[in-house]
Amino acid sequence: MPNKKFVIPFNKLGIRDVPLVGGKNASLGEMYQRLTKKGVKVPNGFAVTAEAYHYFLKTTGTDKKIRQILRGLNTNDLKDLAAKGKAVREVILQAEFPADLTAEIFKNYKKLCAEFKVEAVDVAVRSSATAEDLPDASFAGQQETYLNIKGEVALLKACRECISSLFTDRAISYRVDKHFDHFKIGLSIGVQKMVRSDKGSSGVMFTIDTESGFKNVVVINSSYGLGEYVVKGIVTPDEFMVFKPTLKQGYASIIKQQLGTKEKKLIYSTGQNSTKNETVPLSEREQYSISDKDTLFLAKWGVIIEDHYKRPMDIE
Repeated sequence: MPNKKFVIPFNKLGIRDVPLVGGKNASLGEMYQRLTKKGVKVPNGFAVTAEAYHYFLKTTGTDKKIRQILRGLNTNDLKDLAAKGKAVREVILQAEFPADLTAEIFKNYKKLCAEFKVEAVDVAVRSSATAEDLPDASFAGQQETYLNIKGEVALLKACRECISSLFTDRAISYRVDKHFDHFKIGLSIGVQKMVRSDKGSSGVMFTIDTESGFKNVVVINSSYGLGEYVVKGIVTPDEFMVFKPTLKQGYASIIKQQLGTKEKKLIYSTGQNSTKNETVPLSEREQYSISDKDTLFLAKWGVIIEDHYKRPMDIE
């Protein structure tokens, strides 16, 4: 029988589950459970746990192969790092998921498909490193995200690729430099229903001005298409600033709007790749990517989320 903690749906996850599923997935579960009733729309999904990751490595013998490959690694020798990193990733990508783990992932994916009444629901597959025994570790931006993933075969492939992204050259080098054991790090995989922001806009929101530390504003960065280009700094987004004290009193409190260049956007693709790049027409670039109404709507969500966590938040 599979361990019931191999896969956990968002409605069973909360912020205390960071050791099981990493901060990203624990927070998604927390918001799905507690904030949807307050009007914050969080797309449903599930997390493949760090326990499942370790089970995958051990059951397939991949952990032993990785140890063998990384023996004698010299991170100062970039050629050696690149060769061994590539070898590790290939071992992971060639390993078959254990049957019981595969069954659990597919069962939860089918539930998600049923919820949205489609045969193969489009999901984002995100990796979230867990290292509860390493309080000084920061793995932000080291692991990959795969968008518009449809069907069981594509989902398993994306899960494998998430795991392999724990062993990019950069991630390996970081752990060696910090004297972290590669196998003390776990990886949780978040599988979440996509929002078709490629037909609109997406971005990030901060409930504090990150540059000045001023706490009374919500700052929104927005651009056309899927959110990856904003998160990775590939585009210069529009920026909006909303004053929180008067927003809470019901006023339209936008105090700053700054147009970004927004030259390109990431959209869905039906080809070999699940997404593709598209140039944004000049007429759209010269307009704001979200309306005043959207800006205020999002800022109110930011305030609800901040009030729940009782601290400044950054939100995708």
